[in-house]
This record gives sequence, C-alpha cells and structure tokens, in this order.
Amino acid sequence: MTTWLITGGAGYIGAHVARAMAESGERVVVFDDLSTGIPARLPRDIPLVKGSTLDRAALDAAITEYGVTGMVHLAAKKQVPESVAQPLFYYRENVQGLEVLLGACAAAGIQHFVFSSSAAVYGMPDVDLVTEDTPCVPINPYGETKLAGEWLVRAAGAAYGIDTVCLRYFNVAGAAAPELADVGVFNLIPMVFEKLDMGEPPRIFGDDYATPDGTCVR
Repeated sequence: MTTWLITGGAGYIGAHVARAMAESGERVVVFDDLSTGIPARLPRDIPLVKGSTLDRAALDAAITEYGVTGMVHLAAKKQVPESVAQPLFYYRENVQGLEVLLGACAAAGIQHFVFSSSAAVYGMPDVDLVTEDTPCVPINPYGETKLAGEWLVRAAGAAYGIDTVCLRYFNVAGAAAPELADVGVFNLIPMVFEKLDMGEPPRIFGDDYATPDGTCVR
C-alpha cells in the first residue's frame, strides 16, 4: 500500500484531502509549516510533521520515518496581489520549494506525485470554454509559479520515473465538517459571507461580460 505525504495537509484544501484519503483506507502523513494550516483540522490518527518544503533535511526525515511512497503537494502561497508585490517570495516558496521536494522524492524513489496547480495558469483566455489544451498565458507571478511548477513536475517525472499528475482548479468551496471551514480572508466564500454578516451585499466585479446580467460566470 502507498503511504502518502500530503504537503500543506493542515490547510483548508489539504485537510479535506487528508481526511478523505484516510477514510478511504490510505496511509496518510501531513507535512505543513503551519503558516496558514490549522492542526485541529486533522483527525488525531493522522501524523503531522511541522516543516517547510524548503527544508530538505526535514523532508528526508519524514519520508524515511513514515516510509512514504507517494506525494500530494498542496503547500504553496496563493494570493495573487501578494505575488505581484512579492514575486521573489512566491518563486522561492512555490518553485524552489517544489524543486527541493522533487529532489527528496527522486532520492527516496517516490513513485507517485500529485501536484496542486491552478486555473491561474491560463490567465484570461478569450474562449467560451477552457480546456486542458487552452494555451497557458498567466498574468501574475502566482500563475507563473504554478505553470513553472507543472513544467518542473513533468520533467522530474520523466527523468526519475515518477508517475505525476497536475490538477488545475480555483475557487474551491464548501466544508465537509465545521472544523474544516475555509477561514482564508482572501478566498471567495469567506468574502461573500463576510459581507452578508455585515448586512451588505457581496461585491461582484465586472459588468461588461457576455452574460445575462453582465457579471462574470464560472
């Protein structure tokens, strides 16, 4: 059986992934620097290792201690405005951190690697329906780091015999349990409810889209 190390597994998305995998019978270990992750999101029977993907020694130790053979990489910085203001920080965390992680995977003979990418790799495509074949033209450093990450993952997979997959998505919503709720102040659903709690209508940006009311539709 594969033992999965989930980086960023104490985050909003990561905790859902960790819980779902554990409930399906997979062996799961979480690796998280807890900069935004919340340990209380995780069931007590899921081991939590505190560490950064930039720390090769910590990664090697966790992989060895738990006999890790698969990786789900969810740890990343993801705020677009912050990426514009601090591109060096984003490239270090998202690209250099991924490079260090892949190095640890290659050295340990990790066989499976799932990379959490983003629909931000597409930029603002002028098409009605975005597919996997739609050209990737990111318009901010965050999107750039995710596209570079996809390239790096595919290259490492081909070179070191790792089965890889890159998942593109955005605006994840919902909670499988109250303790798994999204508390990110810049995420869509918390922003909507913040306005509702204040007795104000949620803010919708854009009024000239080719939709019935002019607002954007995803």
